[in-house]
Amino acid sequence: MSFKDNLLKKIKIINMSNKVLGSIGPSGSERKTDKATMRRLLEMSPYTLHKKRDLDLYIKGDAEEKGEILVLDNELAIYNTTADDVVLRKSPTIKEMVSIRNAIKILSDSDVVISKREESVNTIRKECIDLLDLSFNKADIEEIEKAGSASLENGYSDGVIESLSLFAELLEYTSAPKAFQIRHNKIIGISVKKENGEILFGPAVIYSLAYNTLKLIEKKIGSFDKGGMEHFKQVIAENQEASKEGADVFQYLKKQASRLGNL
Repeated sequence: MSFKDNLLKKIKIINMSNKVLGSIGPSGSERKTDKATMRRLLEMSPYTLHKKRDLDLYIKGDAEEKGEILVLDNELAIYNTTADDVVLRKSPTIKEMVSIRNAIKILSDSDVVISKREESVNTIRKECIDLLDLSFNKADIEEIEKAGSASLENGYSDGVIESLSLFAELLEYTSAPKAFQIRHNKIIGISVKKENGEILFGPAVIYSLAYNTLKLIEKKIGSFDKGGMEHFKQVIAENQEASKEGADVFQYLKKQASRLGNL
């Protein structure tokens, strides 16, 4: 797979894991974990599915040996034991429950559980990403820039957004904080929250979904800075000039990403 494909896959992994994390309720609640999305995430991991009794076990490595096993249920526990031991603890038969030794195992799994819930999701996310080759060169960055510029010229919004998402992942840009969000615009940039609660946002890239325009405000703007916030809004309204516009914004992002990789 190309660097671009691997980076898109990383973004997909992050989005899917965040969706699962958002579905997990408080311990003991009746809220259901998004197992369908978790299943798709596990399909990209080094774990393989093994069905035993009524359990979906995702096993890392040899299924016949002791190792890491995730049970796909609301708790998403990862065990360090054998598949037979997990089945005994999670889905015992009446005959198995008669044994005092088994009963102790069934009542407490703290001796074999590595993680549960959010911690398990984060573990699987990391293992999925670790499988990807995310090394890149100058040509890889140029490919993203050219695709974004061509999409902008042709009015292909999905292509523009894809290239912006790739650069955002490389440069650690995030979606605009609430104070900087404007309807019908995709806005990304670097966001820092100060101790007094003020948010510094910038550089900021603004893509108008309605008008297919792309702008860059290079300086940081504080959310408590009325003049700065007004400037931000006026740039978007095209009443004031942006730092860069159009394909020049992709050139700027390419340059920043190239610096990141010392290219």
